Amino acid sequence: MPQYRRSRWLPEPGAPTKVARVGGWYEAFIPDPIAPRDFHLDSALVQEVVAAEKAVQTLQERAATVVGLESLAPLLLRTESNASSRIEGLRVGQRRLARAAFDPGVRDRVAREVVNNIHAMEKAVQQARAYRPLNADDIVAMHRTLLESTGAHRIAGVVRTTQNWIGGNDWNPIGAAYVPPPPDCVPELLRDLAAFVSRDDIPAIVQAGIAHAQFELIHPFADGNGRIGRCLIHAVLTRRGVTPRFVPPVSLVLAAGARSYIAGLTSYREGDSTAWLSLFASAMAIAAEQALLMAEEIIDQRRQWLAATGHPRRDSSAARLIMRLIDNPIVDTASVQRMLGVSHEAARLALLRLEETGVLRSLSTSRYRRAWAANDVFRLVEAVENRLASPSQAITSFAEARPLPPRRARRAPSRLGTHRAPR
Repeated sequence: MPQYRRSRWLPEPGAPTKVARVGGWYEAFIPDPIAPRDFHLDSALVQEVVAAEKAVQTLQERAATVVGLESLAPLLLRTESNASSRIEGLRVGQRRLARAAFDPGVRDRVAREVVNNIHAMEKAVQQARAYRPLNADDIVAMHRTLLESTGAHRIAGVVRTTQNWIGGNDWNPIGAAYVPPPPDCVPELLRDLAAFVSRDDIPAIVQAGIAHAQFELIHPFADGNGRIGRCLIHAVLTRRGVTPRFVPPVSLVLAAGARSYIAGLTSYREGDSTAWLSLFASAMAIAAEQALLMAEEIIDQRRQWLAATGHPRRDSSAARLIMRLIDNPIVDTASVQRMLGVSHEAARLALLRLEETGVLRSLSTSRYRRAWAANDVFRLVEAVENRLASPSQAITSFAEARPLPPRRARRAPSRLGTHRAPR
């Protein structure tokens, strides 16, 4: 059975308010190990999991048979990473994110953090494609990638050694909505989680859902737990061979139903894994269906671009560039040269042709560098986001859930040197 450890928080004389200066008792939650555990699936849940698996399989099979849809994979991964960051309060538009990914020199802290989340997701998927057991060090490596080039670089890849908490105030865990395990429990719980993730005797979607929920309970890092927890979903699915090419943007669905998502994780903590897995399977099915719809929209968009440019020869630089705009929505002459393996002049002429026909729009970057943007790509992804935000698509299994606390993890400012609530 899960346990609570009752501890006393000593007063913080330097806290700004009387409430924060007062010490008191709090209880940290210690979840049960899951590596050896069997999870019961009732018949209704089995049907939901099978439906989700079928939707994900359909995405892999149909998208893989369409010529030129290789760019769908990086677009889905970028979309998934951005949505995962949005859940944690990092809101970045598609155009702004593309600029930060295109130009590492862009001074946009939030966009750079989301770009790092893309890299962390890429690392998670890359590690999982080795189809070897994942270990705790792999999870730590994802976290290091997420934070190593941010203002929180000092804690990148560092398993926490102090108590953190969610909700309540910034100074102590007294009255917090959730207090994760004490730091001395975290290393063993991470090893247990890694052992669970490496099992092959559980339906992959069930394994991914449980792994994510357990990770959120452990909250092993001082910052970035939510984003790494969602990276873990795709590490599991990729390692199990369920998503060999295309990552369903499940975070888009979870972000659209954030209250339901948090309530689902709460139900898991309270011992109801069935309710959480039902929600997760539903979100995964919707994500796969939306990804397949996005693939169809990409094909249609390319047809429009090719028609606008007068149907250039398939082997021409202009046609080849059109096929790469989905995963490279901002380009310049140098990037087109590298991408297509053509001369500077061929790249320049292709860009000018696409600009003249309205496929690309000139983008102001710097005095000495000219770039172009395919604005249709941003509109395409934003249309998917808007669809998922509609009541007909949002996950609603927990629509009538109790009022939910803010999803902010806190930690001791005197020990970590900051009062900011981490994401």
